[in-house]
Formats: sequence, structure tokens, C-alpha cells
Amino acid sequence: MSLTCLTDPAAIAVADASAVINLNATGCAREIVDALPNRIVVVDIVPEELARGRERDRKDADLLHEIVAAGAIEIVGLGEAALEFFEGFVVGSAADTLDDGEAATIAYALAEGAIPLIDERKATRLCAERHPALRVGCTVDLFAHPALLQRLGREPLADAVFNALFRGRMRVFPHHLEWVLELIGTERAARCSSLPAAVRLPAARLGE
Repeated sequence: MSLTCLTDPAAIAVADASAVINLNATGCAREIVDALPNRIVVVDIVPEELARGRERDRKDADLLHEIVAAGAIEIVGLGEAALEFFEGFVVGSAADTLDDGEAATIAYALAEGAIPLIDERKATRLCAERHPALRVGCTVDLFAHPALLQRLGREPLADAVFNALFRGRMRVFPHHLEWVLELIGTERAARCSSLPAAVRLPAARLGE
């Protein structure tokens, strides 16, 4: 089984705010995006969400702007079909709705036949329940693409993934845990609070 859902180089990947934050945290976002064969887009609501982080001295909106200005990532809007999907994800009870950025990312993917990159369990659950045919990815799907290992090399890739975990607090789904642990090692895994405690605590004890 492939470690990445990006098995079709022609598929468009739609990055949510969490994926952008994780990419920025690597310290080599531009190199990562350039190495991937897939076109990567971000829905225009996401930069607006990231811009609110400036109040907390976060630079994700500015870093995204630099990548967009370089032509590596494209900002897109929602068409009529996507807006209908969007409404379905933002209207309703809190348990059955998403924030605007996640909703827009998924809506664009549904309308355009793209792959949304989202790291929230609730969002992936709602996608599975409502649109089971939609292929959903996450940030690790970018890192696990074989093109990155080929372009960056193992150690730089390991450093990038660790930075995404440690600085960006990237979430890792169960099917990617083994790959992440093997790549970054148990010592660094113990320092990553976004990894499950069942993974971090045994790793920390091994390092004692």
C-alpha cells in the first residue's frame, strides 16, 4: 500500500490551513512544494484565517504569500458548485459542521475532483460519512511522497518532518505513525507533543 494518497501526479491537492502551517514549520516549504509533481492550491479563505495569526506574531500568512508569489502554490476561489458543498459543512449543529477554512477546502475538492489535505479527525470523519468516494489526504501525505525522499534526501526529510511535528504540532494519523517514527527516530518522537502519548512515552523511556 502506498504511504501517500497522491499517487496520481495529475491530481490537484487542496491544502487546508493546518497543512500550510505544517509546511511552513518545516523551514523548507518551497523545496517541498517544488519537489512534488502535484499542483497544490489553497482556497482564498485560508490566507484570511492565517492572517489572523499575525496578532500572535505568527508568520504563516506571510510565508504562504511568498510561496504564492513564487508561483509554487495557487490561491483559488469557490465556484457555484463548491459553494453548495461549502454550505453543507457550515450550517448545522457544532458536531456536524466545520470551520470555514476546512469546509472551503473540502468543498473545492468535491467540486473539482481534487484531494483535500486536512489534519482534523472531525473533518475526515464527516468526509467519510457524507462523501465516502472522496479521497482525503493530510500533511504527511505530502512528506511521504517518494519524490521528496529523492529530492531532499533522508536526513533533510527527517528534519523537515520533525520540524512540522515539533514547531507546527502536526497531527499524524495511525496509518502514518510507523513511517514517521522510523524516519525521525524515537528520541525526537518523544519531544513531539502532537504525537499520541502511547508513542511518545515509551520513546521517552527508551531515551532515559
